Amino acid sequence: MRSHPTVIIFDVDGVLVDTRQSFQRTTLETVQFFAGKKVSHRELHRWKNRPGFNDDWKLSTAWVNTLGKEIGYDEVKKKFVEIYWGPNGKGNAAREKWLLPPGNLRRLAKLAELNVFTGRVRRELDYTLDRWKVRGFFQKIVTVENVKRPKPAPDGLLQILSGRDPGSALYVGDNVDDALAASAARIPFVGILPRRSEERRQRGAMLRKLGAVTILGDISELERWLKRAFRGQKLPSRSELSARVGQ
Repeated sequence: MRSHPTVIIFDVDGVLVDTRQSFQRTTLETVQFFAGKKVSHRELHRWKNRPGFNDDWKLSTAWVNTLGKEIGYDEVKKKFVEIYWGPNGKGNAAREKWLLPPGNLRRLAKLAELNVFTGRVRRELDYTLDRWKVRGFFQKIVTVENVKRPKPAPDGLLQILSGRDPGSALYVGDNVDDALAASAARIPFVGILPRRSEERRQRGAMLRKLGAVTILGDISELERWLKRAFRGQKLPSRSELSARVGQ
């Protein structure tokens, strides 16, 4: 990277939100429901290491079919959504945890324009942003419903950039499709993979091969990494940053 990023774009699942008990749990329960057999997180991460499976509904459908049960995407999606939201909003969605405290977000917002590009649908994202009261920190929000081509296509990233220099931005994600999207958009990529985790063991080398400038253990390390990586550089003032955001 040439200089301190003035635009930071976040993926959501596995980066800003711990989804082990929400989306990951729902994927396992959906596959188990249709396949009639227990499946594991280790198997799930093998699927997530493949490009083109950022969509949990698509992943679940493909997984079930490899287990000998012919099932359609729409039927799997319907069951997945039912499990995720649960009766009266008491499903797995309520189990997820926000990972970056408002204080950290406030400090990052002084360093760069903060944005979101996620594979979630709007309803899922709105629920999380409103539940944790963090919507106001993000200038631009792009969901899978706002693009013609989902990840690994770079469309959402390019939409947020709106013609600005990709080298002035940073995309923070946790999977192969995130890294591929960043590469296609020519945006530097930072990976987030918990240390000593199955994800890091299976995916760390792959993200580096795809161009990750670094891999952090969790999102709270981003602020410290930025200060260390760009030590000595003059950071933009609030007024300068606001002017750039408006360009």
